[in-house]
Amino acid sequence: MVTGKDGQLGFELLRSLAGQGQVIAVGREQMDLSKPDSIRRTVREIGPDLIVNAAAYTAVDQAESEQELALAVNGIAPGILAEEAKRLGAALIHYSTDYVFDGAKAAPYTEDDEPLPINVYGRTKLAGERAIQSVDAAHLILRTGWIYGTRGKNFLLTILRLARERDELSIVDDQVGAPTWSRALAEATGGILTRLGYGQPGFGDACAGQRGIYNLSAAGQTSWHGFAAAILAHAASAEPGLRAGALDGQRAGARDGLRADALDDLCARALDRLPVLKPIPSEQYPLPAHRPRYSVLANAKLQRAFGLAMSDWKTSLAECMSGG
Repeated sequence: MVTGKDGQLGFELLRSLAGQGQVIAVGREQMDLSKPDSIRRTVREIGPDLIVNAAAYTAVDQAESEQELALAVNGIAPGILAEEAKRLGAALIHYSTDYVFDGAKAAPYTEDDEPLPINVYGRTKLAGERAIQSVDAAHLILRTGWIYGTRGKNFLLTILRLARERDELSIVDDQVGAPTWSRALAEATGGILTRLGYGQPGFGDACAGQRGIYNLSAAGQTSWHGFAAAILAHAASAEPGLRAGALDGQRAGARDGLRADALDDLCARALDRLPVLKPIPSEQYPLPAHRPRYSVLANAKLQRAFGLAMSDWKTSLAECMSGG
């Protein structure tokens, strides 16, 4: 069972996990994560052997004024999913965030570093991690961050839209992370399941034996300004002849459920002119929620446990923007 089927990660998971077995996808209309009874009822009706929770309250700034809702979805619901998984003898894969850290460290965060979130979103996601751990079901908590893709609301699509609307973009240059393509994240999840032997008799024991928190994000690091510069460089270098082909391919993708506005952003990415990119400090772009200045995650534990090495963020971005 995959939750959050309409989100950027949930959509990619449906594609990546299709070969693993029957995938039952649920969205908010089938299961409201803010309502415990809805969660329990839906899970018991489906009776899955694996729950992949890709749903979350992700409006970082809005969470500052909707703390109860953010906590219900991010902090309480994961614990209920863990309880139901344990009741069924199922496993749970849950996604968390780099925003559980305060950003004061100068080197990539490991799973052993002490979380210290500095905004409501990060605190509620940390509460969800701890709720799952307290249940002690077979689980994997995958921390990631700076997720982007071809649908939903994310930095890639925002920059492509703004680049066609403005002559100058002021982008924060003192927050550093690792942009992670939703498809790469979904494919890595499939790789983990394959390594654990999903579909085989020993999967539950294998998952229980590897239970815990794992960082799962792209390799490398950049600032939001650096990310924006890379996006625009790819958009500007798109060959005119590729545009028609991209349109055909992306329209075909629309039949698989890609949103039309996301397609427009990707298919019109060959820009006649580039806006000026102006680097600014966070103080010049105040937002309701504070962000960590440094939230790069170290993936060494994931590599040791599952033999997975994530691609550099620049490689993934190039593949995403080429229609890969």
